[in-house]
Amino acid sequence: MKSWYYHSASGSTATTSEENLSELVQNGILTPQTLVWTQGMAGWETAGKVLPGLFDRPDLPPALPPGPPPLVGKRSHEIDYEIIGESIQMVEIELDPGEAVIAEGGAMNYMEDGIVFETKMGDGSNPDSGLMGKLMAVGKRALTGESIFMTHFTNRGAGKKRVTFAAPYPGTVVPVDLAQQGGELLCQKDAFLCAALGTQVGIAFNRKLGAGLFGGEGFILQRLQGDGMAFVHAGGTVVRKELKGERLFVDTGCLVAFTRGIDYDIQRAGNLKSMIFGGEGLFLATLQGHGTVWLQSMPFARLAQRITGMYASGKGEGSALGGLGNLFGD
Repeated sequence: MKSWYYHSASGSTATTSEENLSELVQNGILTPQTLVWTQGMAGWETAGKVLPGLFDRPDLPPALPPGPPPLVGKRSHEIDYEIIGESIQMVEIELDPGEAVIAEGGAMNYMEDGIVFETKMGDGSNPDSGLMGKLMAVGKRALTGESIFMTHFTNRGAGKKRVTFAAPYPGTVVPVDLAQQGGELLCQKDAFLCAALGTQVGIAFNRKLGAGLFGGEGFILQRLQGDGMAFVHAGGTVVRKELKGERLFVDTGCLVAFTRGIDYDIQRAGNLKSMIFGGEGLFLATLQGHGTVWLQSMPFARLAQRITGMYASGKGEGSALGGLGNLFGD
């Protein structure tokens, strides 16, 4: 399979397989103005010139408007990456000598010789914060239910080295260039997978009582701040929505992440009969404003509930008569 290289808005170079090009277009990462190169080309060319068929498809949304100007004094390391797989994905990150990436504990799949990892308190985005600053940062992480420690992977070798991360359940890895999203992303508590060193992983309190009590994510969301690449994980297929003032109604468990400018709240799911017998829950999340929203088709909580419900009712492996067999099994 042919590999393609492209320049991200942050100035880093990433690589991907030819079969993933359409997904990058759908996610707004690859635009007609993005510079691309592959083996056999004399030099870098715009994607719209080299791959015009990717942008002429009627089923794809129009190209996103250009993002905000890059932040002054780039803080995050510029990392290259490749998304591997289709429905059960992992992300392979290529590190130059001295570059580092941070990740949640247990997310690493494999790494090449030359990369060393170290468990530290906090994300390392502000190394001069002192002991009290670090304690406050890890205290915020404890509120989200995450470990107070994060793992830092650094390339100590002489050349480029790779390290790969994946979430503990099937789904999609979503790459987000924080520099293109205004430097901030709000996501559900267990969505963060890894990010370039320099990314600040904090928390955001939901200011609305209703959304905190019934919104499915509680009062606390994760806040990612920086100007580099961050990667979040979602269950099943991921859909990216661009809101321009309109309102979007979402199942409370299907929300993955959203950018600044999006107002997040909840409202009652129809009338009393619909709430009780509709099967869609008592409340729906409402998202309104100007920004980007990422949604997932299979929240892990829904998958776990279906599996445990099946085995609790005795509908495990076997034929449709399995339930009758359980009646006489004892």
